Amino acid sequence: MKNIVLIGFMGVGKGSVAREVVKHSEYIAIDTDDLIESMENKKIKEIFEENGENYFRKLEKRVAKWLEKSVHDTLISTGGGFYKQENLQKVGIIVFLDSPFDAIIKRIKKHPNAARKLKKRPLLANLKEAKKLYEQRRPQYQQVANIVINVTEKSAQECAKELLKKVKKYA
Repeated sequence: MKNIVLIGFMGVGKGSVAREVVKHSEYIAIDTDDLIESMENKKIKEIFEENGENYFRKLEKRVAKWLEKSVHDTLISTGGGFYKQENLQKVGIIVFLDSPFDAIIKRIKKHPNAARKLKKRPLLANLKEAKKLYEQRRPQYQQVANIVINVTEKSAQECAKELLKKVKKYA
């Protein structure tokens, strides 16, 4: 088994899909944002507010290097900007979870903890700017991905089963 690295825009469902993959496979899952929060003993939002985005990106780079050297047979959910890490191909099979921007926002807003989910994503505070960021990132996600899965109108379980089927070709 190789690592699977989930990339995609914030709120697309990387964590939900990861939890389903774990239920239907031998993989364990970790989340890069959770690792960074543990390293700094702060929430992502606090890191952005106190230290800025550049500092946060340096933390992501540190995590990416650690993942490459130390993590195997694991499903790795990443933050929305993690795809820019230079060593990503060495970390694992990159799976882009794709969905239109409006569908992502709709998905977040219908979640029982919608307010909390929006609050923890500082780059979603301004939806007009967030959409610009989405439009900038989407082709870049497609470019770095080994596999693309359209998650729109699919359950996390359906996405997980599709992912596992497609990943088998890379084993």
